[in-house]
Amino acid sequence: MRINKYFTDRGLCSRRQADKFIREGRIKINGKVAILGDQISENDNITLDDSPTAIENSKVYIMYNKPVGVTCTTELNVTRNIVAEIKHPKRIFPIGRLDKDSTGLIFLTNDGDIVNQILRAQFNHEKEYIVQVDRPMDAKFIIKMSSGVNIGDHMTMPCKVKAVNPKSFSIILTEGKNRQIRRMCETLGYQVRSLQRIRIMNVKLGSLAQGHWQNIPQQELDQIKNSIDKSLN
Repeated sequence: MRINKYFTDRGLCSRRQADKFIREGRIKINGKVAILGDQISENDNITLDDSPTAIENSKVYIMYNKPVGVTCTTELNVTRNIVAEIKHPKRIFPIGRLDKDSTGLIFLTNDGDIVNQILRAQFNHEKEYIVQVDRPMDAKFIIKMSSGVNIGDHMTMPCKVKAVNPKSFSIILTEGKNRQIRRMCETLGYQVRSLQRIRIMNVKLGSLAQGHWQNIPQQELDQIKNSIDKSLN
């Protein structure tokens, strides 16, 4: 099998992260630095940063209420990286991202296959946010946000936007460009004061306290997997 698939099958990291480790020369096969596309067998000795790669037999799927200041990375040298904050006993990694200044719901897992499936089918999956801006919104703001905004390198897709109060709104996206909501607001002359993700697909943040995590309930997890299967077929 390919070296990057070895890492995802064992819940060590996503395929994208494995490719990054390979490019950085951190993965070795029988003592030799791996290169992208290398094939391995069960008898090969695989190391990451010169440490043997442990096999995770059980899959983990958790939901986390990320606080401001936590960075969604598996790089342990980054201050307040999400893995160190959660302190899960298994090696897990985030599905997608939530920027450092934002709060709310994010999934983490050791299942590399589901990460790749969700990222491939992400445009069919809703993500809902509550956003507070620096001044009262006018009617044009809501119309423009929902119709699509030119953020410089991308025209955002139409989305659902609804005012919550004079300075807050809810927004449901099916795409996820870097700092998209903040860039949309800035283009229209507003600054984001707070941004919280409250839902991913069918899973709601609910009463999960900030800085805490729990396993995704089995019923919601089954619905996620069914949704992925339908969107990829």
